[in-house]
Amino acid sequence: LLHGLHAHLQALFARERGEARRLNVWDSGVLAALDGCAVSVLGGERLRAIAAALLEPLLPAPTPPGLQAELRPYQSQGLAWLQRLRAVELGGILADDMGLGKTLQVIAHFCAEMAAGRLDRPCLVICPASMVGTWQRELTRFAPGLASQVLYGTNRETTALVAGVIGITTYGVLHRDIEQLAAIPLHIAVCDEAQVVKNAGTKAAQALRRLEARQRLCLTGTPLENHLGELHAQVTWTAAGVFGTRASFDTFFVKPIIQGDRERSELLRRRLQLVLLRRTKQQVATDLPPRSESVMMVELGARQRALYESIRLAMDARIREVIAAKGLARSGIEVIEALLRLRQVACDPALLKTPDGLACAESAKLETLAEMLPTMVEDGRRILIFSQFTSFLDRIEDVVLQPANLTWLRLDGQTRNRQVLVDRFQAKEVPIFLLSLKAGGTGLTLTAADTVILADPWWNPAVEAQAADRAHRIGQTQPVLVYRLVAAATIEEKVLALQARKRALADALYDETGQSLGSLTAEDLAALLAPIA
Repeated sequence: LLHGLHAHLQALFARERGEARRLNVWDSGVLAALDGCAVSVLGGERLRAIAAALLEPLLPAPTPPGLQAELRPYQSQGLAWLQRLRAVELGGILADDMGLGKTLQVIAHFCAEMAAGRLDRPCLVICPASMVGTWQRELTRFAPGLASQVLYGTNRETTALVAGVIGITTYGVLHRDIEQLAAIPLHIAVCDEAQVVKNAGTKAAQALRRLEARQRLCLTGTPLENHLGELHAQVTWTAAGVFGTRASFDTFFVKPIIQGDRERSELLRRRLQLVLLRRTKQQVATDLPPRSESVMMVELGARQRALYESIRLAMDARIREVIAAKGLARSGIEVIEALLRLRQVACDPALLKTPDGLACAESAKLETLAEMLPTMVEDGRRILIFSQFTSFLDRIEDVVLQPANLTWLRLDGQTRNRQVLVDRFQAKEVPIFLLSLKAGGTGLTLTAADTVILADPWWNPAVEAQAADRAHRIGQTQPVLVYRLVAAATIEEKVLALQARKRALADALYDETGQSLGSLTAEDLAALLAPIA
């Protein structure tokens, strides 16, 4: 009893000078630990009641009037969770896997508030520009009785945000128009793709904090991408006070957890349990067809291997010198450049745009794709190909698709007619869709695809999972095959090990083990630059 109480009180008093030390609902563990002790807490009964309500099993909520959709059981539970948070005046993070219908659950929440007569203020959805059309279409489709107003482009009138209207805007517009938007009292503010504001110091995060809303919600399929600090900005915005300042959060949670402190990790998980709801496809979407994932190790040819090794040796020597002179923390630009060059030559030496790279004329991955794609298209497969490098997409077009007379669509950061391309692919007009990982990894439904090829691995497994989720999501009726092309005995093989570490960090938030790992270290960097025997 005393051991548990000590941990909770430590968290309370770890807050920095000037921070409130009153107990809040997320400090309910203190109250539980005090049960049976001769200690009284003013207002304790109310806090216990709220905490108990938040931890009760979620019963599916009825479909609200005005919602033109049939909610799946887990979506009804998500609606019940949103409603319960509102009832106790809390915000939260809806962190369901990509493709499980977070947008629909929030629209159902809007409808429930309208039906109850509580929508006496406007609501505001803030999302990436690529998601504005999606929100507008989904609101029109699922809640035609709700009025919506897009605040984007040159004609944006914040005066249109009146009671009962659902406003849709972007992070860029929010920053530019924050003076007008901060003056409008909101009922609900929704931050979609909330990983965009994982850094509290960004302009978007600063603008969000100025909004006045009764309830604040974050939507994200990847609440944690790289390190525990990313949670702080999202949780602080939705439920201020859960973690205190970033400095106290780092001191009490991040540093001990990185060092393997299971008690702190468990305490963090229990606090998050009050304000974060996450369901995976394996847990709730049991009717989804199977998804098979495989790593295809691609062996480099002699010339590409020799070029890779020469660059690796040069980069290894250069980075050692830079770190010796400046230290790892101040060598970020040089480290990123070195790792980028190794990743480029592992994909295709031509990406280096150097005489040696252009003269190599070998790319094991392009050769592999040239063998795979014609056969797949003949077999009737519909294929998504993702790469972080738009220049690699150029090479796939020039070296693989054009010579084979294959037809394709392409979406990257320069694309302006995203939905037109999506509609064409969904109508099965074209068998291959090339997508940059950044532009095409979120906000798209591409259930006509049954094959996903990740042409180059990324450090973060959550980003890759988002890409694969474009196809493997609600509405998919066919088994989905996911291929990861990995250049054998290169930095790409080392990236797989780092991915496992980041995945373990995220898993620690939702399971009982409390295990987690930190970010890139000097040892990690040495391993990335080392040869593979």
